[in-house]
Amino acid sequence: MKTKNFVALLLALVCALTLSVPAYAGAEEEPVELIVFAAASMTETLNEISELYREVAPNVTLVFNFDSSGTLKTQIEEGADCDVFISAAPKQMNELDIESGENPDGLDFVLQGTRIDLLENKVALAVPEGNPKGIDSYDALVAGLKDGSVMLAMGNSDVPVGQYTQKILAYYELDEAELAEAGVITYGSNVKEVTTQVAEATVDCGIIYGTDAYSAGLTVVDTATAEMCGQVIYPAAVLNVTRNEAAARAFLEYLTGEEASAVFEAVGFSPLS
Repeated sequence: MKTKNFVALLLALVCALTLSVPAYAGAEEEPVELIVFAAASMTETLNEISELYREVAPNVTLVFNFDSSGTLKTQIEEGADCDVFISAAPKQMNELDIESGENPDGLDFVLQGTRIDLLENKVALAVPEGNPKGIDSYDALVAGLKDGSVMLAMGNSDVPVGQYTQKILAYYELDEAELAEAGVITYGSNVKEVTTQVAEATVDCGIIYGTDAYSAGLTVVDTATAEMCGQVIYPAAVLNVTRNEAAARAFLEYLTGEEASAVFEAVGFSPLS
């Protein structure tokens, strides 16, 4: 009888302990796949940040689509799934923001109240290893373009890095069409393509972002001033087509925090938020 009483008491105790534990204890949050469209110049930093964010939000899987901001804007406009958009210039974000005042097509994709200016970058003149042509400044680039002794790689006109380069050429009163016809300019569809041309020394120099030069191990010989091409601002926003608003807002907030900012600063970005 004593043994039976002991067993009964033990079973009662186990049942009591089991019932005292909430059914949801230890349950994980629902898994979320967050789709982030980001400028190609953010490839390295966001991939690094994704590893850090896994520790913060293990239920969130970040899926990145890196390309030129113009291409990403078009994909969003055409209905691609996207939760967060980070552009390398305000122009592409403005064209998706109904309240921007610079939205000729009346597109409405930005979730109002979420848009921020996330980062600032620099427009850099980068050269291949050894700098064979001895280019040491934008002034030297201009002289080489004028006499035909220098081959420059730049972005297409529909991508931010190309648009910044166009402003630099205009600042120096250079005619891009004439230079292209003279065969002293080559193009890339995004900043990574321009960076590759410089890294492979198929050109004498390229105009890219300072962060891309850092990531590719390229030498920067000069940096454009705001007077030459304006500030290089990266806006970010949650899109109103998201099906994961809470997770998208949380990730955007994380990008403004100390941990993510340290990653951005390490390659030359200047956090703004």
